[in-house]
Amino acid sequence: MAVQKHRKTRSRRGMRRSHNSLSEPTLSTDAITGKLHRRHHVSEDGTYLGKQIIESEV
Repeated sequence: MAVQKHRKTRSRRGMRRSHNSLSEPTLSTDAITGKLHRRHHVSEDGTYLGKQIIESEV
């Protein structure tokens, strides 16, 4: 079984955990409709890159 030779300090231990926080999703504005949507995703009304992809039920 592996046994460490030197104790890992609080500073070095904390460096490994620093990037785990969640960030806000990246939003884009559609050029045609002007609505906000997540990048590389279909918007709520079913459009992607200015084209109607999914027929919405009204």
